[in-house]
Amino acid sequence: MSIEEILEIMDENLDKAMQVPFSNKKSLVDVEKMRDLVEEIRLNMPNEVKQAKKLVQDRKTIVEDARAEADVLIKKAEERAKQLASQQEVTKLAQQRANEIMSAAQQKSNSMRSTSNEYIDNMLSSVEELLSHDLVNIKKARSALKANK
Repeated sequence: MSIEEILEIMDENLDKAMQVPFSNKKSLVDVEKMRDLVEEIRLNMPNEVKQAKKLVQDRKTIVEDARAEADVLIKKAEERAKQLASQQEVTKLAQQRANEIMSAAQQKSNSMRSTSNEYIDNMLSSVEELLSHDLVNIKKARSALKANK
């Protein structure tokens, strides 16, 4: 059950709570049921936090993979440049090509890093919005409980 569903059940229970006669809008609620629902929220909350941590780890993996790929490309370019270094003109062309490959690898690495950062930021933003919404609902539920004491 998701946190949203649990909060909805809590809200419905509060709406259905029996009014205490001669009290200022105070109601009776099933304390055990409400505690069970709060416990469900606690159990579900870490999944969202784990999801955010996984996104951060995925970002690190993507960046490391991009660096490794860039290193491989750079090493290949350097090896190719060394093979062509025997003649002056050939050496000049090889150096130019190596620089182009290194530049392309760096651009690709930067692009992959930027894309992964953007993806992670979007996912973290979504998780943040979800958690903020859930926190607001929890605060409302607590306020309603406090108001009904």
